[in-house]
Amino acid sequence: MEHNISNTTYTDMTNKVSDYSVTPLSPDATNTNGMTFYDYPESSKYFGYYKSIPELKKAIDALSTWTCGKGYEVFDDRTRVNLEFMKGWGEDSFQAICWNLIVQKKIFGDAFAQIVRDKEDRGRLLNLKPLYTGAMRVVVNEKGIVDHYEQRSNVPNGKPIILQPHQVLHLVNDRVANEIHGVSVIEACKWVIDARNEAMKDWRRISHRSTIRVMYIDIDNPTKIAEVKTQYSEAINKGELMIIPAEREEAEFEDLQLPPVEAFMRWIQYLENNFYQAVGVPRVIATSENFTEAASKVGYLTFEPIYTREQTELEADLLAQVGIRLKFNRPPSLSGMIQSSEDKNTGQTGFQPNEVQPSITKNE
Repeated sequence: MEHNISNTTYTDMTNKVSDYSVTPLSPDATNTNGMTFYDYPESSKYFGYYKSIPELKKAIDALSTWTCGKGYEVFDDRTRVNLEFMKGWGEDSFQAICWNLIVQKKIFGDAFAQIVRDKEDRGRLLNLKPLYTGAMRVVVNEKGIVDHYEQRSNVPNGKPIILQPHQVLHLVNDRVANEIHGVSVIEACKWVIDARNEAMKDWRRISHRSTIRVMYIDIDNPTKIAEVKTQYSEAINKGELMIIPAEREEAEFEDLQLPPVEAFMRWIQYLENNFYQAVGVPRVIATSENFTEAASKVGYLTFEPIYTREQTELEADLLAQVGIRLKFNRPPSLSGMIQSSEDKNTGQTGFQPNEVQPSITKNE
C-alpha cells in the first residue's frame, strides 16, 4: 500500500445523499373557465384504514361521541318533533345521523346527507339520509362556489343523481385556502400508521419464526435433503416431534433467539403517541391505560377546545344549511376544577420553596 498524503480527498455526500424535504403542494383551486369536479379519489383507501386500524377507528369514534354523544337541546316544539321522527336510512336516530356524519367527515374530509322535505307542507323537514362520501362528486363553478352535487355510485340505470346545494347537508373538515374539499385526518398520519403496523408485523413474524428450531444434518445428497425438509415441515405443521435415525453429532437442533423486545416496544409506543397527536385526539380520551391523574386532566383539558369546535361547527352547519337550531350538550369541563394549591394538586407535590420562589444572590 502506498501512503501518499497528497492523495487525500473527501466524499461528496451533498449530491449523493439527499436531505429530507416536504413535497410542495398547492390548494385544489377552481377552474376559471368552467366547472371544477372533485370525486374523492382516496375514499376507498381511507375507509380501509378506518376499518382495519383499531386505534384510528377508536380515536375517530371517540371524537364523534364526544361531539354529539350527550344529546342536544332544541328551542321549539316543531324542531323537536321533526328530529324525533327522523329515521335516516330507516333505523337511525338524529343523534346517530350526526355521529355518522362526523365520522365520515374525519375519514374522508367531507360528509354528506340528503335533505328530504315534505313538498306539500311548506317544505317541512322529514329526514336526513347519510350518503357515502366516496360516491359523491362536488361540482364548483368558475367563481369557486358549489354549483351542485352528483351521486355517482349505487344509482339507478348508472346515471348520476343531481342534487342541488339546498338538497344536501355538506360538512367539511379543516378546509384551508380556496380548496374545494376538506382534508382527511388520515392524510397526515398515514405514515405513522404504516410504520407502526410494519413494526408490529415484524415482531409478530420474528416471534413466530423463533418457535421453529434450526436443524443441522450431515447430509449432502439433494434428494435426501429434500425428503428431510418435507418431513420436518410436516412435523412442524402438525406440532409433532421430529425423529431422526442418526448419531447425535450427525444431526442437531438449535433454537432461534428473539431480539430484545424493548427496542421494538419503544419504537411502537413512540409511533402510538405520535399517531394520537396527528389525529388530534389525546390518547387518554381513546384509552384509559396507565395514566396518572395529573396527565389525564391535562389530556382532558387539551381535548376540550377540539370537541367544542366540532360541536359549534356542526350546530352552525345544521342551522345554515338545514334550518335546524339546536345546541349539543357539552361534556363536563375540568377547567374550573384545576387547583393551583400544591396540597390539592396531587400531580405536583414535593416542591421546595427555593424551586418556586425567585431569588437573587448578590456578590459582596
